[in-house]
Amino acid sequence: MPVLLSARDLTRTVGARPLFEGLTFDVQDDERVGLIGPNGCGKSTLLRILAGIEQPDGGERAAARGIRMGYLAQADTFTEGQRAIEIVAKALVSIGVEAHEAETQAEVELRKAVFADPFATVGSLSGGWRKRLAVIAEMVRAPQLLLLDEPTNHLDLEGVLWLERLLANARFAFVVVTHDRAFLEAVANRIVEINPRHPGGHFRSVGGYNDFLVNRDLAIAAQEKKQAVLQNQVARETEWLRRGPKAQMKKAQSRIAVALDRQQELADVSWRNAQTKTAGIDFTATGRRSSDLIVAENLRVDVPLVGGGGRTLIRSTDFQLGPGDRLGLLGRNGSGKSTLLKVLNGEIPVAGGTLKRAPSLRAVYFRQDRASLNPGQTLRQALCPNGEAVQFRESKIHVMSWAKRFCYRPEQMEQLVGSMSGGEQARLLISQLMLKAGDLLLLDEPTNDLDIATLEVLEDAIMTFPGAVVLVTHDRFMLDRVSTKLLALDGHGSATPHADYWQWQTAQQSLIAKENPSAGGRPVTPAIPTLAGAGLGKSERRELERMGEKIQTTEAKRDVLYVRMGEPAVASDAAALMALQDEIDQLTIEIDRLYARWQELEAKAAI
Repeated sequence: MPVLLSARDLTRTVGARPLFEGLTFDVQDDERVGLIGPNGCGKSTLLRILAGIEQPDGGERAAARGIRMGYLAQADTFTEGQRAIEIVAKALVSIGVEAHEAETQAEVELRKAVFADPFATVGSLSGGWRKRLAVIAEMVRAPQLLLLDEPTNHLDLEGVLWLERLLANARFAFVVVTHDRAFLEAVANRIVEINPRHPGGHFRSVGGYNDFLVNRDLAIAAQEKKQAVLQNQVARETEWLRRGPKAQMKKAQSRIAVALDRQQELADVSWRNAQTKTAGIDFTATGRRSSDLIVAENLRVDVPLVGGGGRTLIRSTDFQLGPGDRLGLLGRNGSGKSTLLKVLNGEIPVAGGTLKRAPSLRAVYFRQDRASLNPGQTLRQALCPNGEAVQFRESKIHVMSWAKRFCYRPEQMEQLVGSMSGGEQARLLISQLMLKAGDLLLLDEPTNDLDIATLEVLEDAIMTFPGAVVLVTHDRFMLDRVSTKLLALDGHGSATPHADYWQWQTAQQSLIAKENPSAGGRPVTPAIPTLAGAGLGKSERRELERMGEKIQTTEAKRDVLYVRMGEPAVASDAAALMALQDEIDQLTIEIDRLYARWQELEAKAAI
């Protein structure tokens, strides 16, 4: 396949700390790459280097001659007075569309994206609609390669589904930086993780996010086995060196060199295997045993309007929350999810019905606006306002140890909170909430800006919290994994319970299709291609009969390679490991092709 963009030995440092070193990979014209990694590893910086906006400190970036490349930054550069239609028309003109045609075509594109008013000014748009506008402005340029930096930020679930449909049907390659695991599974056919625990600073995996998890775990297990093998080898060579071999002997000189190389290799592998630290999140419960912490009956929720009166967000809903219950709230932006949290916290009075809270109920509230953080404080002051230690449950923990638990570096202790990244601020707020014992966790978008490793730890902390939890998040992986109940709000009074997220998504897509058929609201399902003519020919029937056996044989070959990766002789050889991984990737592609062909033949057989 033609290579659209290549990176060779890219290196970038910030101060004395390298963001990444020696990164090498290509982007081909059929690839949809998900770029992931821990906060601070340099994903956004790498994307800007790939876009040609910044230069690396070392290595080179090369793009195919004449390639049309687009770049979607995390934050747009629109001015408040610009109209949406003007922005899209300008993008069309930049690729040669006549000015008198551009505005008409721009309006069509905005209507497809469900813009109610294509002539609206940027200043009147929410963050989610500004993001949609930025995506459309890049898409209409017909790029061959599009680079997207956190494109799901500010989008509600409906917006994320819209973007998924757009990218799933795209005819161009793209590289997307995101922490949304469900999004990655839906749109990516290759995952690249930037992380110092991998050889070369990154790990490549063919397939979606679930395939990546399997392949990464196998690679890490192989690397850990390699460390064990090297430890035994180094122990033997060290003992031999202690016996004082005669350095003048050529054979001894060669073995000494090998021993020193093994020691360095062991040091490198041991260091990589140690780069797995994640934030230590563990919420504190009061230990209360009340069966009912919250009881809502015929609950009505209104939001006050400027000038008086209010708008009904929830006409009537019933639910109960006790220890172990985890209620996930679903809905578009503005549907009332955050307002309901404030009602449950006693900040906004109920407009009707009853809301019974257990006596002396203690709620711990994570606010998405992070208003409780003081931007003028240092990290040290925010972590520990008094003295040098925090009181966590029954123990006193020194502020430096507490900071380390949340992946802060010692040199960050005097950094102002206002200058910290979004992910660092989110971890800080979580650290503060962990010091408060509660019966009820109210979590309003706690996943914003967190890397995937921290998201997984946060999920575990929520699931093991013995009290009740009410969760608002756009992270569908988390929502579906942790919730025991789901309540979908539409912002017009309806509050509908659902069994799981996917049931809600199916209902939501049907609603979008009814409201705006031209927006492509139907669920995206891969079409099964059919061949010309009715029924199967003789050769095709034989092919179909043998297809199951062929798939089993190919999968068995891949399983053998997985086993070989764990063998000591292979695990100690980095080149052999990489070669095996390449073979596994090729077999995985072949298995996917065989399954697709099987579906094709079965569909034709049914004609």
